[in-house]
This record gives sequence, C-alpha cells and structure tokens, in this order.
Amino acid sequence: MLHWLLALCCLALAGTSWASAPLPVQLQRDAEGLSLSARLAPELPPDLEAVLLRGVPVHFVWLAEVRQPRWYWTARYLASVQRVVRVAYQPLTGRWRVSVHSGPVGEAALGTALHQNLDSFADAMAAATAVSRWRLLGAAELPAGGAVRVDFEFRLDDRLLPRPFQLVAPQSDGWSVLYRQSLRFDAGGT
Repeated sequence: MLHWLLALCCLALAGTSWASAPLPVQLQRDAEGLSLSARLAPELPPDLEAVLLRGVPVHFVWLAEVRQPRWYWTARYLASVQRVVRVAYQPLTGRWRVSVHSGPVGEAALGTALHQNLDSFADAMAAATAVSRWRLLGAAELPAGGAVRVDFEFRLDDRLLPRPFQLVAPQSDGWSVLYRQSLRFDAGGT
C-alpha cells in the first residue's frame, strides 16, 4: 500500500513540474504590440554540419502570419512577417557566423543584418533556432478585442542554396519545414 501511495505522489509531482515547464513558443502583448518568443529544437538534417563546413551558407526562415478569425466570413488577414537567419562557417577563423535580417533576403540585405560570431556549430544552431520578442504586430494594428491566430513556421530555405544543392534538397525528406505551429491569442487581454 505504501508503494502505491509513493508512486502516486511521484506521478503528481512529476505532473506539476511538466505543466510548469516553459513552452517552446510564447506570444506576449505589451504597450508596443504583439511579439513572439521561441526556443526551438527542430530535427536538423544529419548532413547539415558537413555542408556548412564545406563553406556553403545555409538560410533559415521564420515566417509568421497573423489573422483574426471571424464567424461570419473568412479570417481577416492582419500581417505577415519574415525573418531570415544565415548560418555560415568561416574556415580562416574557425568560427561560425549567424546573420539575422527581418524581411526578404538578398545580397544587399546582408549588409543591414545583425551579425554574431560564435565558436561552435551547436552555438550557431542555438542562435538560429531561437527568437526573443520578435515583433509581429504593432499596438495600432492589434485588434482591441477578440482573438488572433498566429501561424508560424521555421524552415530551411532551399531556394538560397547554391544550384547543385537546390536540385538535391527538395528530394530529401530532411530539407524542408522543420517546425510549424498555430497559436491562438486573446487580443483583449493584457
């Protein structure tokens, strides 16, 4: 009897610790608007590090679409925001470079990106797969009441790979969308 009671207490304690663990994706509303914070751990392609070590830069895309559901019509489109993260290995220094740019990427856009140099592949992937307080909507664009739906995805952008990799990447299962989620947020609350 005591064993059953002890097992039940352990399950109850484990359940509370799992429930209080932070979610990988959170929406926050403040005076400036609606923002998203996330720390993802997606299943990365197994040969990604080998491709990067050969000097091929890889681009990841964070894409979020915000809609307001309506019962009488289709959902009202509020915004679509994009963030491009470029990860590259620099063989002369032996360091990893992570560049973050909001909006569509191009060679000219990399000059206005935020750059960060890191020491390891794990650190570079941690920086590429995390976002903190990413602004989705300004305060004026956020509806006063009701709910909004945020659909976002994190994917590897195979269109920005060199041409030989573009031919192989769509056929590979691992080189596609790495994470996708839909969130509902009550816009009337604080």
